[in-house]
Amino acid sequence: MDNRTAGRDTHPEQTEGPTMKIGIIGAGNIGGNLTRRLTALGHDVSVANSRGPETLTSLAQETGATAVTAAEAARGAEIVVVTVPLKNVPDLPAGLLDGAAAGFAVIDTGNYYPRERDGRIDAIEDDGLTESRWTERQIGHPVIKAFNGTYAQDILDRPRPAGDPERLALPVAGDDPAAKEKVRLLIDELGFDTVDAGGIDDSWRQQPDTPVYGLREGVDAVTKALSEASPERPEGFRG
Repeated sequence: MDNRTAGRDTHPEQTEGPTMKIGIIGAGNIGGNLTRRLTALGHDVSVANSRGPETLTSLAQETGATAVTAAEAARGAEIVVVTVPLKNVPDLPAGLLDGAAAGFAVIDTGNYYPRERDGRIDAIEDDGLTESRWTERQIGHPVIKAFNGTYAQDILDRPRPAGDPERLALPVAGDDPAAKEKVRLLIDELGFDTVDAGGIDDSWRQQPDTPVYGLREGVDAVTKALSEASPERPEGFRG
C-alpha cells in the first residue's frame, strides 16, 4: 500500500526469533521498510529491484542488507517477499525462486490497480482469479498474501509488543498451512498480530477497496471487516 505518515511511536527491537535468510524482490515503500525492520531484527536480508543492485547502495549501507539482482534474491531464502507492481510480475526472471531453502514461503504484497497502474488483466476480471492466485500462476509457486493493505510507514512506526491494546492486526491468506504459520510468526516478530483470512481463493476479502484494506485496528475489528467483504469487484478497480 502507498507510503503514508503514521503517528508517534517508537518500539524496542525484538531479537528472540531465530535468524532467517530473507529475500525481498522490490525495494519500494513496502519492500524498503521491510528491509529496514527485518535487518534491525537481525535477519539476513537480500534485496533486489528491477534496476539492478547498484541502485540499492544507499539502502544496503543504511540497513546492512545485501543488494542483489532479482534472480539472486531467493537463493538460500526461507522467506521470499514479492513486492512489485502487479503489471511487472510476468517480467520477473525465469527461475526466480531457484535455490531457495527447503520449505520456503513466498509473501505476495501485491494489489491490482487496473486504472492507475497495471492495465486490464483478463484472468482477474473475466476468469475471476484473485489477485494472488494470478500472481501464483505467474511465478509458479504458492504464495501467502500479506501486507497488501498495510501502510508502509506503519511497518516502521506502529509495531507493538504482544498484548498491547494498540497492536494492529494484519490479514494473512494462503493455502499452505506451514508457510502461512511461518509468515504469521514473522509478522508477530515484526510487532503485529495476524488474522487467518482463509485460502488464496478467499483472498478477495483483503483486496483493494474491501473493509479491511488499510484498516488500522486489532484482531476483532480485522476479523469483522473480513466477514463484511463482498466478492464483487468494485467498479473503481475494474479495467
